[in-house]
Amino acid sequence: MPLRLRKFIGMILLVLLVAIYAIVAMIVAVRTLADQPGWVHFLYFLVSGIIWVLPAMGIIKWMAGPRPQ
Repeated sequence: MPLRLRKFIGMILLVLLVAIYAIVAMIVAVRTLADQPGWVHFLYFLVSGIIWVLPAMGIIKWMAGPRPQ
């Protein structure tokens, strides 16, 4: 697959990942954290704000293509 096409597909996947992840994280927060104290909200959004990076790293590595040998 050409590198340019791989980067285009990766860009679309990253945008979809961030949008879907943000919606899901928001829904989970609204349904489970409504009556929790502020520090629980802080910890939830701290952790959920970092977790999306893991699948994004996989997409970015795939976009870069195979490693040169």
